Amino acid sequence: MTHTAWVQQAISVPSSARPSRLGRRLGQLAAGLALYGVSMALLIRSRLGNMPWDVLHQGLASHLHHSIGTVSIVVGAIVLLLWIPLREKPGFGTISNVVVIGVSVDAALTLLPVTDSLPVRGLLAAAGIALNAVATAAYIGARLGPGPRDGLMTGLVRRTGGSVRRVRSVLEIAVVASGWALGGTLGVATVLYALAIGPLVQILLPRLAVGSSSATAGPGTGHLEQLPSCG
Repeated sequence: MTHTAWVQQAISVPSSARPSRLGRRLGQLAAGLALYGVSMALLIRSRLGNMPWDVLHQGLASHLHHSIGTVSIVVGAIVLLLWIPLREKPGFGTISNVVVIGVSVDAALTLLPVTDSLPVRGLLAAAGIALNAVATAAYIGARLGPGPRDGLMTGLVRRTGGSVRRVRSVLEIAVVASGWALGGTLGVATVLYALAIGPLVQILLPRLAVGSSSATAGPGTGHLEQLPSCG
């Protein structure tokens, strides 16, 4: 199985699933998306570097004078429109991803205080990366549809014939560069996130995938290129 086929299978909506597992899948989806927003807020509060797409969200938010969560929702909706020419099909989890994460990150940011303590900021960044891995594996493992950015990546991979690694790298470099130019926070935590998130999700996904063992088995050694872009 090619890297592209495995990624698409891992985040696709299963054609048949046991009804008895629907409750778990919905609960896991909701928890995963809510925790994803919290993990975003932890990294934002660390001020040591955001996730790649959040560099863009923060940069846009500073110019548009809206919350990061609101901007995240709008960007997610725009990305979904790009699915149309790529002929990607959203699932229930796709729409939920756009809304729940945006609401969750704003709620978490209102609760998390700003701190100038470097050790605390380091802990916030580490906790954000670790929690994001759990959240990503949870919502992907629910198999109710990929996130809008996941679908954009896999759609471009399918259309262009490029590798997952190459397409994701081009997308995220463009997103980070644009966000940084707009004032988004790019730092050491951004780099650590990029290096750590793939291996962490690779470990966690088999434990959280619901309804199909094939969604958790990769063809290679667990490199970052075999995992979908997060969010």
